[in-house]
Amino acid sequence: MEIGPAGTRAARAIERARTTRGFAQRQLAARATALGHPMTITTVSRIERRRRRCDVDDLVAIAAALGVSPLALLTEPS
Repeated sequence: MEIGPAGTRAARAIERARTTRGFAQRQLAARATALGHPMTITTVSRIERRRRRCDVDDLVAIAAALGVSPLALLTEPS
């Protein structure tokens, strides 16, 4: 399945938010896992590289791990 425009925006936003906070992919995966959504570094990498879809559960967990709202990961930066 191809990743659409919303998925592409989310992938970019996740990477941008992660690097802005100084988190490695491993740290983001560990934070999501600690919040109850098991995630590996491979999952984070594939989402950011647009090799894997980011489902709603992933999006919510990643947003919580980054301390942002899921909506912030779906919209273009202003």
